[in-house]
Amino acid sequence: MPNARDELLVISRAYDLTLWTCRHLSRFPRLHRHTLGQRLDDHLTDVLEGLIRARYDAAERAALLRQVNTSLELLRFQFRLAKDLRCLTIDSYEFASREVNEIGRMVGGWLKSLRPNA
Repeated sequence: MPNARDELLVISRAYDLTLWTCRHLSRFPRLHRHTLGQRLDDHLTDVLEGLIRARYDAAERAALLRQVNTSLELLRFQFRLAKDLRCLTIDSYEFASREVNEIGRMVGGWLKSLRPNA
């Protein structure tokens, strides 16, 4: 089992965003906490789980990373919706958006590295 310093940076970034979001979800208005909040939590968990699975399952790596990309796209819209519904401040939305985009770039780079002659 790898130790923390061996973790891929993208997994660490996804974990940090998940932790950050979990702390913010408790502050969502009750009306949105169990709907939008739960969806955000589910997709963040999907991203983290997909990245961890991709790290250890070379045979399914590309498919798993494409699924992660889909979850990241859903997160972009859900964070935007959270901002528009005033569940997140503009600053929090900007932070979450930057993190989702950075994770997306890292996943894209990982996918590109899997292609022959990449």
